[in-house]
Amino acid sequence: MPYAEPFSFLALRFALVTGLIAVLALILKGKWPSRREALHATIVGVLIHGIYLGGVFWAIDQGMPAGVSALIVGLQPLLTALLAGAVLGETVRARHWAGLFIGIGGVAMVLAPKLNLAGSGIGFATILACILGTISITIGSVYQKRFATGLDFTTAGVWQYAGASASMAIAALISGETFTFTWTADLVFALVWLVVILSLGAISLYMVMIRNGQVSRIAAVFYLVPGVTAVIAWLMFDETLGLIQIAGMVVCALAVALASRAE
Repeated sequence: MPYAEPFSFLALRFALVTGLIAVLALILKGKWPSRREALHATIVGVLIHGIYLGGVFWAIDQGMPAGVSALIVGLQPLLTALLAGAVLGETVRARHWAGLFIGIGGVAMVLAPKLNLAGSGIGFATILACILGTISITIGSVYQKRFATGLDFTTAGVWQYAGASASMAIAALISGETFTFTWTADLVFALVWLVVILSLGAISLYMVMIRNGQVSRIAAVFYLVPGVTAVIAWLMFDETLGLIQIAGMVVCALAVALASRAE
């Protein structure tokens, strides 16, 4: 945040991922999608990568506490279950609903000690941006399951991230960003981490999970994110880790086990 504007940073990040995954596609000789399939992949990229992260990054850049944005994004598993049932015909049983609702409680327990709203940047625009991002990744996940699960991962990924990069570049231009970067070790580390570990690693695993399972159950894994983040922050930055947060992690883990359990 101190070294780059949010949309400009995301546009660069996604452009770098596009180049890396294109090289990977050429090496692996993946099958390139048709025009229609490429369009589906591009739409997925704009929704899951572009609008989702763009909304959250912009809100936090405007002062929205990260904990509050995480609580709003925490609604994603519930919204995904609702949409997957309506669009994909997935059956979400009572125990799955219970797990999804319990997960929200666990997330709130993990984040509660970190919520300091005094002088925060919580406003209509920042809340709307987080809600828009949450809705976007929800629709994108279901869209991926419905239209793009049969595509080659690498070649479809080129279109996904190209679409995401283009959407963020457009957002940067519309919002008046200057594409100015202050190149520091922190910025380079963040960029490498987000490009390699997150976009090429974690998001790729998420796509594989969507391909091989019910999207409504897979989304419940997002409840583990706040707890894992709290542990990492405790290890790396000496942040506090209280009993209520540890209890919240246990609740989240139980919720994921309940919501994602197969028949």
